[in-house]
Amino acid sequence: MFKVNSKRQAASQIRSLRLIAFLYGLVAYAMFLFTIVYAVGFVSGIIVPKTIDTGPDTSVIDALSTNVLLMALFVIQHTGMARNWFKNWWTRYVPNCIERSTYVVMASLCLMLLFWQWRPLAAVVWQVDDPDIFVMIATLSFIGWALVFTSTFLIDHFELFGLRQVYANLNGRGRPAPQFRTPLYYKYVRHPLYLGFIIAFWAAPVMTIGHLLFAAVTTTYIFVGILFEERDLLQLFGEQYGQYKRQVGMLIPWRKPS
Repeated sequence: MFKVNSKRQAASQIRSLRLIAFLYGLVAYAMFLFTIVYAVGFVSGIIVPKTIDTGPDTSVIDALSTNVLLMALFVIQHTGMARNWFKNWWTRYVPNCIERSTYVVMASLCLMLLFWQWRPLAAVVWQVDDPDIFVMIATLSFIGWALVFTSTFLIDHFELFGLRQVYANLNGRGRPAPQFRTPLYYKYVRHPLYLGFIIAFWAAPVMTIGHLLFAAVTTTYIFVGILFEERDLLQLFGEQYGQYKRQVGMLIPWRKPS
């Protein structure tokens, strides 16, 4: 009888832990949604209370140093926690099922800090005065954001942001082995998600020095991130990804015949 009760208690504890992990994943996903929606307003200069061109007036040196440190913090977190060596170490202390959700939480916190503490550099680099061209460029920026969102769903949005992992764990299932796929955009460009970010950041009808700094640093980081990511993908998928890399453009859509 004691053994039966012990097994029931153990099973109950496992179910409770799985439910907690699932709720944690939901919170992480909610943080992501808030952060990405705020990012659209922050970069585009609409709706949100603090944008890339608003905030306290400071000296140029203070603004540059603060902004570069904020972006460096995000880069270090975003790159470091995505590496396999870090994951192998990290999952000694954090369950595998919430590893991705924890990554999402940390990335969201870094971005929230950036939005909060960003210092504007309001001097204008270029400004479009023609209303039709202004609307055209602003629309192009939102097309970039649409490319970002749709790209995540093409490659498995819910796995990318940790929900699939915690849901599988809640139901006592393991994670399926990753499969190499090239749906829709991925047939013509290897990184449509990153291409969407670049379009969203650079398609600005009013480009200030602060916005230019943000766009330049994030674009540089995107190229560095691609190098790390493609190295990991080559290790994971081998020649299958190597052939894909030779046939499909990194950010400029083109495709060579097989």
